[in-house]
Amino acid sequence: MLCTLQGIKAQSKSKMETNNQDKAAIEQALETYYFKGIYEGDVDLLKQVMNTGTLLFGDVKGQPYAKTLDVYLDGVKNRQSPKDSGKPFEGKIIFVKTVNSIAVAEVTVKMYDFNYYEFLSFHKIDGKWLIVNKMISDTSK
Repeated sequence: MLCTLQGIKAQSKSKMETNNQDKAAIEQALETYYFKGIYEGDVDLLKQVMNTGTLLFGDVKGQPYAKTLDVYLDGVKNRQSPKDSGKPFEGKIIFVKTVNSIAVAEVTVKMYDFNYYEFLSFHKIDGKWLIVNKMISDTSK
């Protein structure tokens, strides 16, 4: 059964397709742009992997966290990067699941006194995988 909005089909394929090349492309984007951008405080790298409409939600130190991409990038730009601080940093991919033009990545980011657990939603737009939503929870105690 297909859901339609104003006569447009929400899903044009009759079966879900998972593509190992897409999974590898997302993993590469996470390593090359996302983790490196966070580590170096390089917003230009982050912009390569994040859609302009990306929204970020979750909790940090038990407090609600909700930001637009612009607010998030401004914070990254105006803080001391983990690289410049000399403090340990670790970005780790737990898994990536793709279905047609959508995907989700589960990752962890350890930096400063934070241990972030993240779910990143991706959409393949014009042949490029971009983060469209970031859910984050600080699991450090």
